[in-house]
Amino acid sequence: MYKIYWQLFKSFFKIGLFTFGGGYAMIPLIEEEIVDKKQWILKEDILDLFAISQSIPGAIAINTATLVGYKKAKKLGGIFATFGVILPSFIIISIIAAFFHQFADLAFVHAIFMGINGAVILLIFKAALKMTKLSVIDPLSGICLVLTVLLILFTNINPVFLIISGALVGLARYLVDK
Repeated sequence: MYKIYWQLFKSFFKIGLFTFGGGYAMIPLIEEEIVDKKQWILKEDILDLFAISQSIPGAIAINTATLVGYKKAKKLGGIFATFGVILPSFIIISIIAAFFHQFADLAFVHAIFMGINGAVILLIFKAALKMTKLSVIDPLSGICLVLTVLLILFTNINPVFLIISGALVGLARYLVDK
């Protein structure tokens, strides 16, 4: 039984250690680790897990780690997974904070961060493509996606209204199909 706690910690520590750019950049690594390698979550369920993780307060990576850990090994599993994903950032930020003033103005440091920024954008784009492939299952979901993207890009509408609108469209469809 204790082996699962170590596996949860180790898997999420690795995710936290090798991902820059926050939760959305972590999505491809989380999916690869918990769906493809460990098979803790089914491919069909990963979008639901990410949706729940986004809808509750907190960072998506931390919420996902907590939910996966809880699913696999209840409260203690959630604690180990959450601690695993948080610890690398804590260590890295502590080290950077201790020495940042000594190297912050160096040109190669700026170059490194520019490279990391580019990689993060690609990771987020990859996550968006994967989620799109899994989410757009019929014409209605495709129309919702296109409308949402257009509204986000060309208006100042609050994304909360779009999320609520999407939920209402889904509810209406459920009620009509019922």
